[in-house]
Amino acid sequence: MVFTSNPLSLSVPDPFFESWLRDNGYPEIIDQHTSTAITTSSAATADAASITNGFFISLFSRIFTLFSLFTINPFSKLTNDDLAAQTPPWTTAFFGSSESYSFPLSVSQARMRVQENVKRYSRNYATLFVLFFACSLYQMPLALVGLISCLALWDVFKFCSERWGLDQYPIVRQCLIRFAQCVAAVILICSNVQMAIFCALTVSYAGMILHAGFRKLTSAKQAPRGRSK
Repeated sequence: MVFTSNPLSLSVPDPFFESWLRDNGYPEIIDQHTSTAITTSSAATADAASITNGFFISLFSRIFTLFSLFTINPFSKLTNDDLAAQTPPWTTAFFGSSESYSFPLSVSQARMRVQENVKRYSRNYATLFVLFFACSLYQMPLALVGLISCLALWDVFKFCSERWGLDQYPIVRQCLIRFAQCVAAVILICSNVQMAIFCALTVSYAGMILHAGFRKLTSAKQAPRGRSK
């Protein structure tokens, strides 16, 4: 990205200035300037290139950028502090308005959006995964029964362990734990719980990538980490 020069400003190379903006929490400035710069460049070269060639180049570029979203590691900058923070509001921060979304115009812009939005809305995405998993269990009653059966199995084992004083017999307790784990694994596999988890992971991951890639970066003041309503 190239920033407009100012004769009164200090001479700072663009890469260093961009790095400074990232480190100090101003990625929305980079995101906005990247969109403006690419749009202006495309408009300036529209007269020189034919309309047909420009259309196909733009189409293939957008397709390439869209597929590149799924090659980005969205969790590379995620920290424990992001997961421990409060959930941003769903309406004002997470969803926003129609003006809060735009197609990423380059792979670098898409990568920056995905990594930054995953940091900001990690708790929202986790909540969506739980919601999708619940929907998957609702569509697969056998998986729901298997999951409840496994939870009941471990509750029964805990109750029996305390009642019979198995803590005094560590070898017997370990053998029973291994047996209960095998039984739980058989129940989960036979009831297709792993398929419900896979469906929930697939849908939630795709939704997270698309939302994070198309969601414009906003200032931290515009997207406060308040409690969700």
